Amino acid sequence: MLIDKIKTSSSLIAGLDIGTAKICVVMGEVSRDGISILSINSTASSGLKKGVVNDIDAAATSIRKAIIGAEKFIGKPINEVFAGLTGAHIQSFASSGSAVIEGKTATLSDVEMALEAVSDIDIPLDREIIQIVPTDFIIDGQGGIKDPVGMSGSILTVKVIIFTSAVSSTQNLLQCCSRAELVVKDIILHPLASALASITPQERESGVAVIDIGGGTTDIAIYKNGWLRHAVVLGIGGNHFTNDLSVVLSIPFQEAERIKINSGYIMPQFANEHDEIEAITIDGNKKKMRQEDIYGILMSRSEELLELIKREITMANEADGYVSGAVLTGGASLLPGFNQLAEDVLSVPVRIGYPEQIANTYISEKPSDGLRHPGILNNLLPEFNHPMYATGIGLAIYGAEPLFTDENMLINRNFSAGMVNKLTGWFKNIL
Repeated sequence: MLIDKIKTSSSLIAGLDIGTAKICVVMGEVSRDGISILSINSTASSGLKKGVVNDIDAAATSIRKAIIGAEKFIGKPINEVFAGLTGAHIQSFASSGSAVIEGKTATLSDVEMALEAVSDIDIPLDREIIQIVPTDFIIDGQGGIKDPVGMSGSILTVKVIIFTSAVSSTQNLLQCCSRAELVVKDIILHPLASALASITPQERESGVAVIDIGGGTTDIAIYKNGWLRHAVVLGIGGNHFTNDLSVVLSIPFQEAERIKINSGYIMPQFANEHDEIEAITIDGNKKKMRQEDIYGILMSRSEELLELIKREITMANEADGYVSGAVLTGGASLLPGFNQLAEDVLSVPVRIGYPEQIANTYISEKPSDGLRHPGILNNLLPEFNHPMYATGIGLAIYGAEPLFTDENMLINRNFSAGMVNKLTGWFKNIL
């Protein structure tokens, strides 16, 4: 029984979002009613560039600081985390594997055999498999199967997307966590984690692009017909907007960040040529600048980023059919006017991915269980309902998933991403 998987005492799950701009620790409490977010603690990030560790000591210190803050809130030590991974070093490719259905009715063992066949591939020595995500199951030529267990047939084939990362990047991330006194239970790709906290099953079916604009990277995950179809990491994020302001206006980076947050905007209707902003220059003097100039700088970078995103969506459309919308997450997604510009450039409806929008969306596929689906977020506090927390919340949801997944149900229709890792245990702590 599903209910036996959850102990009388609730379980704590920690999601660790290690980003270029911030380290975010999300603590979730899992009970029979679902997952509740207890706390979210963020600290400034050090030792990372474009999502990749370039200073292990500095990054480890930032992680430890964020963990200590979370521990103080919950009053318990945090020893294990589900960590996110991003960076332009991440690559993906399609593959497939097949297995003979031994008993003429597909079982979990048959699926594992097909997945093992997928994993029997050669990859460069400097790369390793991080996640293998199913994109379709086929029995005797019949595709479009999301849960093959229990179906009759002779040959089971699974189609997948295989994600690999640079071995050095993964090792450095794990070393940082180890020095911060943490055990990494699993590594999850940022775009897949963000999707867990920001899109609905209906959007996955109709086709949606999840666009998470972080500090150093932009993560994209595209879903269609309930399956992940494409995911990529672009080496441009919110820090590039800030850096543009810093260079063009000759002001310190932190001053540029302040101006971006307080006075930045994207669409021209917000511009007023008579409005002026006072800033501190690199040499410590004060100067005034026009809001219109700030708009021009941010607009140029926004258009560049959105054109790159459009290219990825177009490639996915050509392969798997058109998406019907896009969801923006990450702190930079809240720049005034960015979502309107995104609609113009991408030519699809665009919304901001607030986590509360998926709360109460997922319902158990077996109502008689008396359990709600692991995707449900109970009592999400207003201060946690922010697109910048989508990745961290998604990591906590991912960690809670096994507690709610029926052993006889291979693919959770709402959370197919990452299930293969949990079934076969391919992720290995390489420290």
